[in-house]
Amino acid sequence: MRVAPEIILTDDERAELAKLVRSKLSSVRLAQRARIVLLAADGIQNKVIAQQLDVGRVQVSRWRERYAQSRLSGIERDLPRGAPPAKVDVARLVELTTQTKPKAATHWSTRTMGAELGVSAASVSRHWRANGLKPHVVRGFKVSRDSQFVEKLEDIVGLYMSPPEHTLVFCCDEKSQVQALDRTQPGLPLKKGRAETMTHDYDRRKSPWDKRNGTTTLFAALNVLDGRVIGQCQQRHTHAEWLTFLKKIDRETPKEKTLHLIADNYATHKHPVVQKWLVKHPRFNMHFTPTSASWMNMVERFFRDITTERLRRGVFTSVAELISAIDEYIALHNTKPKPFIWTKSARDILQKVIRANTRLSSKQNATLH
Repeated sequence: MRVAPEIILTDDERAELAKLVRSKLSSVRLAQRARIVLLAADGIQNKVIAQQLDVGRVQVSRWRERYAQSRLSGIERDLPRGAPPAKVDVARLVELTTQTKPKAATHWSTRTMGAELGVSAASVSRHWRANGLKPHVVRGFKVSRDSQFVEKLEDIVGLYMSPPEHTLVFCCDEKSQVQALDRTQPGLPLKKGRAETMTHDYDRRKSPWDKRNGTTTLFAALNVLDGRVIGQCQQRHTHAEWLTFLKKIDRETPKEKTLHLIADNYATHKHPVVQKWLVKHPRFNMHFTPTSASWMNMVERFFRDITTERLRRGVFTSVAELISAIDEYIALHNTKPKPFIWTKSARDILQKVIRANTRLSSKQNATLH
């Protein structure tokens, strides 16, 4: 037969327990446990204590034993609930995440990693966050192999951070093949509890000549000083259209200003006809971004904005409607332009590229060996 442990209190312990019972600052649970211990110290059996306090007999026995083992600290904190937390080998978790891949998959998920280590997916997610790991995220990159990368980098970043006096710096590029897409069904509007809906496919029945209702090419020049954009939509993307756009820039900028144009290293921008025109207009100075380094051209930031805010979810039944939407967006942008601020110096960028090249070279050498 199991015998309940005897509770013998000192005067100080009895006074402390009585204080917990009377205090209005004590929690209900702690006051109840103190009453159990006081009654047990008076020699009252567990079943009688349970009847007096209207609690379970098992509960009385539990807190009586806890006080006998740990005294006051034994009843101050709650008992742990559920199964004990599984211990995670964090070092192995990080090693598997960064150095290996699961079978028949490209990256680890919380569930596959949890099954591998025998822990819950929530535990894997918690330790990934603590170690800054995001296996589900991938970012694109490409290190330029241009032999004149350093010279072009210093030239363009210098224009951004310290432009010459009495000049205007424009970032120029083309967003080609902008599609006039129409959806096969109308979408449902945004409402509480439901996101705005859109069909995944486009309407191929509108035009017998072009399944996507046609395309246009947006030529844009971003003024680095104030963020204004000079834009023009044209049907094709050749040196003739580029020359037409240069003439538009010439008309819409002050004649007394020297112009520095930053563009990518595309054959259209270096066509002999374009070169002849530039010779006749010496206020135009061309600066070309290195190969595979279009991120240096800040007009790409504007292209991202117009794509996400107007084009990607837009519905256009014709090319004319698409061009009208683009022109409207540019006009609205120019009412309250905001320049993009370049903050990284050429030195900082070059050091980062050197680190990337070092890592890539070491990995390629390891693969070859």
